[in-house]
Amino acid sequence: MTPEGTLVSGRYRLDQPIGRGRAGIVWLAFDTRLHRTVAAKRLFVRPDLDPTATEQARQVVLQEGKDAIRVVHACAITVHDALREGDDVWLIMEYVPSRNMADFLAEHGTLAPEQAAALGIQLGSALAAAHAVGVPHRVLEPSNVLLADDGGVKITDIGISDAAPDPAYRAPEVARGEPATAAADAFSLGATLFAAVEGTPPFGADGKGEQAAPHRTGPLTGALLKLLRTEPDLRPTMNDTVKALGAITQGQQTAFVPPTAPPMPTVPVMRAPRQAQPAARAPAAAPAPQPPPPPVRPGQPAPAPTRTRPNSRNWIIAAIAIVLAVAIGVLFAELVLV
Repeated sequence: MTPEGTLVSGRYRLDQPIGRGRAGIVWLAFDTRLHRTVAAKRLFVRPDLDPTATEQARQVVLQEGKDAIRVVHACAITVHDALREGDDVWLIMEYVPSRNMADFLAEHGTLAPEQAAALGIQLGSALAAAHAVGVPHRVLEPSNVLLADDGGVKITDIGISDAAPDPAYRAPEVARGEPATAAADAFSLGATLFAAVEGTPPFGADGKGEQAAPHRTGPLTGALLKLLRTEPDLRPTMNDTVKALGAITQGQQTAFVPPTAPPMPTVPVMRAPRQAQPAARAPAAAPAPQPPPPPVRPGQPAPAPTRTRPNSRNWIIAAIAIVLAVAIGVLFAELVLV
């Protein structure tokens, strides 16, 4: 074991061990150049490898440490430096007084669904920032979720391969030997939140059991079941997950944000063939326009009008009155002369 007071890379003085993570021993250290307290972690390299494989493993974890420097988020532990010191690879990180989530749950019990949703928003936001720069976490689990003394939440070991990840939080495809991806992080986040609320991992301690039925997750159930889908292509993206958890914390679980992943496939339902619909009835044709009346030739009597106009009726009455008047006058004259 490295003794206390050792100066790593001529700059970082190791003060005392403060924890042992799955990726290595964590030291409280002091940066003698910038005069600040930091956390220094010597990354784990399997001791049973041959010299060539050991050197390759060192190069891999060194590159992973350099990749982790690119992840910048308020809920992600900042990696200041990744360096080689002899046969060891070290990560120099920000120091945050905290305790890991696994220890907290063991002491205080489970979280309420709304508390887990709020926690998931912070973790999911940090993971989304890592995915945006092409860095999957690879081994998200309660032991590398830090609950800070000031009330904040931090994820550590982003992008660092782990020699012994907890199988209870490992995605099925990773357990089969496939590389970890953003979809694998989605599964691990779902398993972590499930355990925080239910008290046990969703597929048992070894990750190989039947999926446990959720009993306490309440409005969080829909989000968790989407994250825990065994097929990675059917899991939602981290950004969609954060939106969904945000809706839950605001009491809008009925308006769950749909994930970008497609829905679970369903068995097609056989439907009876649709009967042919009767042809649409053609609209009634408009009445044909009536031809105009033929012109009256000279010498040909005009056709009788179908009805008497008001002016013609007056002339007829006047003519009758005149005839009567004339007849009365003639009769009167004859009487007088006789």
